[in-house]
Formats: sequence, structure tokens, C-alpha cells
Amino acid sequence: MTMSILRQHWAALRALLVFTVVLGVAYPVLIWLIAQTPFLSAKANGSILTVDGKPLGSSLIGQSFTEADGTPLPQYFQSRPSAAGYDPMATSASNLGPESIVDTADKPSLLTQVCTRSRVVGDLDGVDGRRPYCTGGGVGAVLSVFGPRDVSGAVVHPTRVISVNEPCDTHPTPFLDAYRGVRVQCAAAGEDYSAGQLVPVRGAAPDQPPVPADAVTSSGSGLDPHISPAYAELQVDRVAAARSLTPEQVRDVVAAHTEGRTLGFLGEPRVNVLELNLALDLLA
Repeated sequence: MTMSILRQHWAALRALLVFTVVLGVAYPVLIWLIAQTPFLSAKANGSILTVDGKPLGSSLIGQSFTEADGTPLPQYFQSRPSAAGYDPMATSASNLGPESIVDTADKPSLLTQVCTRSRVVGDLDGVDGRRPYCTGGGVGAVLSVFGPRDVSGAVVHPTRVISVNEPCDTHPTPFLDAYRGVRVQCAAAGEDYSAGQLVPVRGAAPDQPPVPADAVTSSGSGLDPHISPAYAELQVDRVAAARSLTPEQVRDVVAAHTEGRTLGFLGEPRVNVLELNLALDLLA
């Protein structure tokens, strides 16, 4: 009985040693050697882009092109917004969806984030940054309407109307004077307006805003290194002026760094922001 147990343990030990050598040493070394072949080595090592031997970033990971305080550098194309702060160790999405329209004390709603970003991009690149359901101040144009309701839950006769995303200390004058004959009030600090009916107000913004969607929303990873050709085109004049180039010169560089759909039909055309900005630096 004792010898049988010893033989079983010895067989198990040998199997452990064999699999450790094969799967723990030989297989990883083989994969590493394959990854270091000329065709794969750049991607396997992180797709790092360098200038004069100095690594400046990865073509696979988005990064910011701003001052320390977050002010965009005018000579650079700006990346897509990041919910992860462009931190590869904190890749994440905002986890906010279409129903996120009311700001909270510690976090703006997705609607307000989109409105604020659109206004900032519009001011930076000299276009109309207005969007539907946004106030002129760059927050979600959402009212909380109080009053008797019908069977569907809609308020029939408003008695009180609050602009929920406009606190009185920062927006003493709401974006709308009156709603259905009732004066609109700003939101008082600490008040809960969830009992009212939430009513987004579209406003007079164009149906197709000049600021594209990828300029105001982050990707699922928060690290998307690309922007759409439309967002790149929006930034051409500003970058050209900051670099004392003609818009045509900048457009040529953009075109050279615009990638088509993967395999011709997957995804959308895109522009790698880091590669584009480095090419412009080399051009200068």
C-alpha cells in the first residue's frame, strides 16, 4: 500500500516537472521568440513610437495633448475624450447611458459632459458648439416639472418648474424663462427634484452639429488612439494657423495618416492622433 502511494506521488511529480518545463518555460520562450521576429516585434513590444530614440507613446493607446492644467495645445490635434484619463492602468468607460441626463453632486451626467465638451471644442476650433438638449452654458437642458399628472404620468398642469442642471450659485438665470406659462427656477443646493417629471428641452441647435460625436464621447476603453476624419477636419485650420502652415499642407498629412476600414468593411475610417502629431512635428 505504501509503495503504491509512493509510485502515484512520483508519477504526479514527474508530470508536474514535465508540464512546468513545457508550458512554463518552453512554450512562453517559443511565443516570445516568434513575437520578436521582424514582422511582429514592433506590435509585440507595445507599438512604441520614438523620435531620436526617445519613446513618445504607443500608436495603440490614446494620450492627451494639453498643458498641465488641461488646456489644449493649439498646434496639436486633440484626441478623443477619455473616461480613464488616458491611463493604460485604469482603462474603463464612463458606464453612463442615454438616461444619464441629471447631474449629481459628485458627477455630471452624460448629457452635461457631452454639452460641455461640445462647447469647448466649438470655442477651440471656431465652430458652432451648440447641441440639441444643451443649454448655452454647456449643461444638459433638463427641467423637473411638478404638478398634477394624468394616467400616463405626464404633468397636466405645471405648478413648479426647475432647471435641474443649473444650480443657483452658478446659473442664477435659467436657460429658459418659462415652461407652459410657469416661470423656470434654478436648482437650489441640496434639493431633491426627482419627484418631478423630467423634461429635456431640445432648443434651437442644428440637427447635425458641426462637432462630431467622437469629439464629445469617450470610447469603451477610454484609450482609443484614433479620431474620425470629420473630427480631424474640424481641427485643420486651428493646427495650420498655430504651426504657420497652410490648411492644404495639414490636410495632406491628415490624409497620409487616415486608415480605411479594416479588411475593407469592418469599422470606420480613422486617423491615428499620435502618428499624425508626430508627422507634423517632423514636417516643421
